[in-house]
Amino acid sequence: MRFFSAFCAAVLIYCCTTQSTAQIVPTAQTVAAVEPSIISDTITIVAVGDIMMGTIFPNREHLPPKEDCSPQLQPTSHILRSSDITFGNLEGVLIDSNATAKQCKTQNCYTFGMPTKFVHCLTDAGFNLLSLANNHLNDFGERGRNKTMETLKNAGIRFAGLALECPVDTFTINGIKYGFTAFAPNTGTMDLRDIAAAEEVVRQLAVQCQIVIVSFHGGAEGSKAQHVTRTTETYLGENRGNVYEFAHRMIDAGADILLGHGPHVTRAIELYKDRFIAYSMGNFCTYSRINVNGVNGLAPIFRIYTDSNGKFLKGEIISTYQEKHQPPRIDEEQRVLQIIRNLTQTDFPEMSSVISIDDNGVIRRVTSNK
Repeated sequence: MRFFSAFCAAVLIYCCTTQSTAQIVPTAQTVAAVEPSIISDTITIVAVGDIMMGTIFPNREHLPPKEDCSPQLQPTSHILRSSDITFGNLEGVLIDSNATAKQCKTQNCYTFGMPTKFVHCLTDAGFNLLSLANNHLNDFGERGRNKTMETLKNAGIRFAGLALECPVDTFTINGIKYGFTAFAPNTGTMDLRDIAAAEEVVRQLAVQCQIVIVSFHGGAEGSKAQHVTRTTETYLGENRGNVYEFAHRMIDAGADILLGHGPHVTRAIELYKDRFIAYSMGNFCTYSRINVNGVNGLAPIFRIYTDSNGKFLKGEIISTYQEKHQPPRIDEEQRVLQIIRNLTQTDFPEMSSVISIDDNGVIRRVTSNK
């Protein structure tokens, strides 16, 4: 086991507020969109992939005009706010100075720091839960990590994924207690490659919480990395983990919803033991310095409905697209829907008897997958 294994045997550290079960207000509820037979005790979770609304490094030319992030999430905010929980991966930190930016030694090196004032765009759009576990967590060192946590706490956004400072969090919405944790194969994060230690974290959360949400940043990157290989994946010589084994074992340990990101493209979905897995949600809102050409610019918004214990009831795929320096917009052509359907059929042919995805993006259970 790696460096956080010993920590897992001790008391878990909770973050965001001094009270780990603090009540937070959901963005909205749209249970009317669910069939009447499953309205009672239905939980709604909206989830997207990478969010990086511009960076101050190497200079502020990589920020949106007038350093105003507001237009970036406006075209999709009506969907993002239609949930109890709205989740995304914060691909970078929130900081106002370049003083502690990392020193790059290779050409394949990017440094992502968003101004702290950009947090209002996240709250205005409805985000109340973020993963910080990714390869850009340390782009501005300890100062960047601390400033990000401080900014999110002050804004009322929950987060987790920092191995030492904030590995997990718990919170309560409308009487339902949630546990959240996030993993990545990077220094300072909860390590998804140390599956045994990760299982212990999830088991402890499952004992305390009705619904456990696990985020993971793993797998290879780029347009050629859309498939879930069910083996250990590498990128630029780095072990990026076996996301298939990780997801299944987290559910075996008590997780209810697995939300993946990292490849910068969309991947298949799966239902395992009636629990939902999104293997990668792609680039959702990435203003600059991230490639959004071709399939890299197509991403889903997932709307996931579960019962009060995390069992999957139904879901919805809402297709979006991005162009360089433009916000994500609803894609009337539904291109990412077709990608997800094709990838799911190819990578998980056994899902044909478990879930269906119709032409409108609605995901339904065909039968229970025990």
